[in-house]
Amino acid sequence: MRLKDLREDLDLTQKQVADILNVKQNTYSQYENGIHELPLDALIKLARFYGTSTDYILRLTDEPKPYPKSRQMKI
Repeated sequence: MRLKDLREDLDLTQKQVADILNVKQNTYSQYENGIHELPLDALIKLARFYGTSTDYILRLTDEPKPYPKSRQMKI
């Protein structure tokens, strides 16, 4: 994952990002180091925070530009 690179590009600490996710710093460190899997809701929150796609964070693409927002169908 690109979590560390994205965080460092904005000169953020692990504690600052952990606060965004409402987790402890050591929990975020474990996500960043691949010890624990990043929960889906946290992945989405970080993609929105960093202005990128989840695929970019997961290294499924090298394109940092986020996808266009989807239109939600109203039923």
